[in-house]
Amino acid sequence: MFSGRRWDWYIIGTSALLMGAGLLILAASDRYLLARQIIWMGLALGLMIVLPFFNIKALLSYKWFALGVYAVALGLLIVTYFIAPAVHGARSWIPLGPFKMQPSEFMQAALIIFFSYFFAAKHISIANIKTIAASFVFFFIPTVLVALQPNLGTAIIMFGIWFGYLLVSEMPAKYVGGAVLILAVVGVFMWHFGFASYQKARIIGLFNPHKDPLGINYNAIQSKIAIGSGGFFGEGFGQGTEVQLGFLPAAQTDFAFSSFIEEWGFLGGAVVLSLFGFLIYRILRIGMTADNNILRFLSLGTVMFIALHLAVNLGSVTGFLPVVGEGMPFVSYGGSDLVTISALIGVLQSVKSS
Repeated sequence: MFSGRRWDWYIIGTSALLMGAGLLILAASDRYLLARQIIWMGLALGLMIVLPFFNIKALLSYKWFALGVYAVALGLLIVTYFIAPAVHGARSWIPLGPFKMQPSEFMQAALIIFFSYFFAAKHISIANIKTIAASFVFFFIPTVLVALQPNLGTAIIMFGIWFGYLLVSEMPAKYVGGAVLILAVVGVFMWHFGFASYQKARIIGLFNPHKDPLGINYNAIQSKIAIGSGGFFGEGFGQGTEVQLGFLPAAQTDFAFSSFIEEWGFLGGAVVLSLFGFLIYRILRIGMTADNNILRFLSLGTVMFIALHLAVNLGSVTGFLPVVGEGMPFVSYGGSDLVTISALIGVLQSVKSS
């Protein structure tokens, strides 16, 4: 099970720097959350360092392993649906003592592991409608459970993961159009039967950004004010007025990037985004040097996980997308997403080292 491994210190170092940017936000605004996030950061870095000692590459080639990971994550989602307490109107977190676990984050990683096996095994028959339909079922079941929480942002990202795998599998163009049509149909169905009233209001507010500035558009407006007030160099550590005076909601989670730019400016934001770009490059590099399709798909899936979360969060904080409650990977406060992406990176390093 164990074997000699080497680590990609560029990936680990870049990840640690991004986590450090998140710690700066918490150090300036909430010392209690800072202490908790340091614990999560220690666990996350531990996964990146420890997992490469295991020969996970061998497990990835087994159907039972891929299905087992998927089944466990799906089971956690089902448990969440029945026992999770409501937090801000959503039943997404399972309490674990002083901490909370968000199974929907683990489900995204499970989809990546399962689809990496599935599409590698079915690559030759990807044009078969049965193959595409089967992949849709595996995506659709957990996504419905996530949407019912309700957690629109994660449901969108899970669709993006499934659709991304279809694209990189060189699916025929006519089926790409079919997948887009499915998205449109599901979107219409969710609008009429799935979305809560506040979710509809956020989507409508996106197209009328000046409507209800003290209500549905308040978060987006304050986020843009925080970003604009940062200027090029920022207002300085602990000097961001939007954050320090409490005008910016969810300043440590959904709008952590806005908080960071207010204090560290456009220059600080550019550094963070550059770190993400370098991290994605290093992960893709692992995929490009992999010796089989499962490992290539795993690399691409991990990149999709990071890129989709990043795109949804950036769209929300800048007002180009509705606010759907998705934080920035590594930077926003939270343990489930941090542990999930760190575990994926640890698995990738195991693959790289074998």
